[in-house]
Amino acid sequence: SLVGLGTWQLGADWGDVSESDAIDVLAASVDAGVTLFDTADVYGDGRSETLIGRFLAAHPGHGVTVATKMGRRLPQEPENYTPENFRAWTDRSRRNLGVDTLDLVQLHCPPSAVIDADATYDALDALVDGGAIASYGVSVETCDQALSAISRAGVTNVQIIVNPFRLKPLDKVLPAAAAAGVAVFARVPLASGL
Repeated sequence: SLVGLGTWQLGADWGDVSESDAIDVLAASVDAGVTLFDTADVYGDGRSETLIGRFLAAHPGHGVTVATKMGRRLPQEPENYTPENFRAWTDRSRRNLGVDTLDLVQLHCPPSAVIDADATYDALDALVDGGAIASYGVSVETCDQALSAISRAGVTNVQIIVNPFRLKPLDKVLPAAAAAGVAVFARVPLASGL
């Protein structure tokens, strides 16, 4: 869908969100035509993923793609972005979501050194080859990081802040992504309510 549902709030990191309210939010979004849920392994320490997994299991044939993120379970230092940690993080998300293969995994705003390293994409390609994930992308902080990720053959999406106050991605990131066939997820599109 053109509009996806960000589910950080379902982790209850921003205040109390009951399980029934979370399920109601997921149901209302699907009823409105949303086919993309964006989550992360650290939203509520896995609560958001788990609630999404329960909801989707109860709605076979839902047609929803789940994009989750990994890489913030440890300090965001380049040495923590190893194939072993990638495997552990994706295995945990697969359990939380109740699936054998994750639809899409994004690195969760890693350091530039990780985005620029060949070893990062070798490890992600291995997860695709092994069937743990179907595809991968990178959630980024800067336009330079986005452009670096877009240049990688296996990257299917980048997630970057785009809103009325953060328009820089329109200049280079969106055209580069379009040329490469890479999807762009606009993060914080409403500028946190501003």
